[in-house]
Amino acid sequence: DDTLSAAQLGIDNNLDETRAQGANIAQWLLDGGVTLNLAPVVDVAVNPDNPIIAGLERSFSADPEVVASQAAAYIDGHHDKGVKCTLKHFPGHGSSQGDTHLGFVDVTDTWSDSELIPYRRLLEGGKVDAIMTAHIYNANLDPELPATLSPAVITGLLREQLGYDGVVISDDIQMRGITDLFKVEKAIELAL
Repeated sequence: DDTLSAAQLGIDNNLDETRAQGANIAQWLLDGGVTLNLAPVVDVAVNPDNPIIAGLERSFSADPEVVASQAAAYIDGHHDKGVKCTLKHFPGHGSSQGDTHLGFVDVTDTWSDSELIPYRRLLEGGKVDAIMTAHIYNANLDPELPATLSPAVITGLLREQLGYDGVVISDDIQMRGITDLFKVEKAIELAL
């Protein structure tokens, strides 16, 4: 079976369709012995020219409320099958102009609090099993470290302000958004 992109699911904005697709994907994962999906992407498609989020149709929408409701339905489909999900990329990669796989990405001038709305809604709804970090840099959140390595972002914003006390997963620590700044060993130390 083919799957629809998150962008197409957001355009259709049919929660039953999204839940069914989530359940189908969860069943494929279960058939392979996998019980945790590193999805859904809950980045808000703020920048339509974003090469790694909107450009690959990974975001449900430019509207954070649509992202939240679509992600909730997708997660419900997974939970129906007993598969857990991971929200990503905290605190939001949708406004970026670059790809952290390829290098340093600064969202200081493009990121806004509205990118946190999906996290807030999904936390309020009890839908969060795990959260994956973004390697984006935002001087307004931490003037020194990218989000993955930032106590201000992970402890301050995610844990203290949003009240999340669950599992936090780093995105690939060997992506150039990190390794352009730090040796892998130092990045792992900072992440911990």
